[in-house]
Amino acid sequence: MTTLASGTAASNSEKDGLTRDALTVLQPGFTGTTAPDWLLRRLGEGLASVGLFGRNIDSPGQLAALTAQLRAERDDVLVAIDEEGGDVTRLEVRTGSSFPGNHALGAVDDVSLTRDVAFELGRRLAACGVNLNWAPSADVNSNPGNPVIGVRSFGADTDLVARHTAAYVTGLQAAGVAACTKHFPGHGDTAVDSHHALPRIDAELSVLEGRELAPFRAAIAAGTRAVMSAHILVPALDPDRPATLSRRILTGLLREELGYEGLIVTDGMEMQAIAATYGIERGSVLAIAAGADAICVGGGLADDDTVRRLRDALVSAVRTGELPEERLADAASRVRELARWTASSGAARAGGGAGAFVGGAGAGAGAGAGTGAGAEAGAGASDRVEVGLVAARRALTVTHSETYAPLTEAPYVAALTPVANIAVGDETPWGVAAELARLLPGTETGSFTGEKAGPSALAAAGPRRIVAVVRDEHRHPWMAAALDTLLAARPDTVVVEMGVPQSSPRGALHIATHGAARVCGRAAAEVITGA
Repeated sequence: MTTLASGTAASNSEKDGLTRDALTVLQPGFTGTTAPDWLLRRLGEGLASVGLFGRNIDSPGQLAALTAQLRAERDDVLVAIDEEGGDVTRLEVRTGSSFPGNHALGAVDDVSLTRDVAFELGRRLAACGVNLNWAPSADVNSNPGNPVIGVRSFGADTDLVARHTAAYVTGLQAAGVAACTKHFPGHGDTAVDSHHALPRIDAELSVLEGRELAPFRAAIAAGTRAVMSAHILVPALDPDRPATLSRRILTGLLREELGYEGLIVTDGMEMQAIAATYGIERGSVLAIAAGADAICVGGGLADDDTVRRLRDALVSAVRTGELPEERLADAASRVRELARWTASSGAARAGGGAGAFVGGAGAGAGAGAGTGAGAEAGAGASDRVEVGLVAARRALTVTHSETYAPLTEAPYVAALTPVANIAVGDETPWGVAAELARLLPGTETGSFTGEKAGPSALAAAGPRRIVAVVRDEHRHPWMAAALDTLLAARPDTVVVEMGVPQSSPRGALHIATHGAARVCGRAAAEVITGA
């Protein structure tokens, strides 16, 4: 009887440990601005991470209350967010970001400024109880037609991307928030969005070594606490499986060759590159077996059923021998190790300051650079909130005719609007209309797309001066045609390019902002009006 009881207890303990490990490696999302009961219950059962998106955030106070609710259930929980700044923002999803994104920072090419911006962004995250940021993007945007990276990249120059990736990691982690450098081994040379299908990079190994991998080497040297894998097929590295599911890439390359010892997180497993080819359950098992430590899921699948199915798939894979139990245990231990680091960093208990993340760019700022992330911790709040506007102003590339004079009357803003990629989303406003309306009351705006965009915009504008706002004109033939129509009829049109500037400047005034964040719109509006 005693032997049987001991054996049963051991069996139950083993089962409980396996189930907890399977829950520990999951990073699910959820809907709503408060934690649902199922999520709190799962935290009690072993879930160690939660992913936040724009749907979870209404205000700084609400976000701080939400993270406190999660932490009351598990004090070392990893609270992750996809907050890149610039076009991809969750903190300011409904207003637009107070910080320019990577491409603008790369255009300035001042690593101290990049550290300052990352530090301030991290400070605001920490003040709200967020301690893991799925950023920065270390992708080298070598393909200007890339539909999903673009301004999320620091640029197309490898050395530039490497030094700014390292600076960003340093600044973010100085604020106590773990950086998650992405998308390994590099998503910049793709022509397909992995949210929709599986991209493929056919570059030779020597090219990958010298281009894609260099920024990740820099991030590792800077101490990045996490790395996110990409759902891309790179035949030179593994001809059979995408990076997220490839042991050659995650273990052989990232762990063994590059010497990385931190957490490996997958990109969202609900993305079609994985979900439509392997399925999320099978994909999750393969990812952990390949060397991933945390399964990100929840951008589109955010419920208890998803968590249960993934947990059970991992447990079943261990029991059938497909997934070694020690590999799952190792993955879970790396999640717990990062949780301990964030707890010791103080990010989870940063306290006050949560009210600062909205509207910071409203203060005036000079054109000088920041003073370095190390100095930021002792700087006054008024200094900190200006860094995004400082960066956005410095990032502008302005080309104008000799006769251009600043606008003094309310114009008509014609936004030539492409379909937003899923990473950016369509709920975040972009453009210059709101900022121009603040400086020139009476400014009106309209959104136009497709073959009739040019004539429609002309008709809507009437006699008013036109400000045409574009985003990646080089990627959208209809947009270039619409701009041709506007400039032929109205040569005094002002053009604002808020994507990757590839087309030649044209118009009476041409401003390349290198991103579509709210703060970039403000910087452009100041130039347009002479403010």
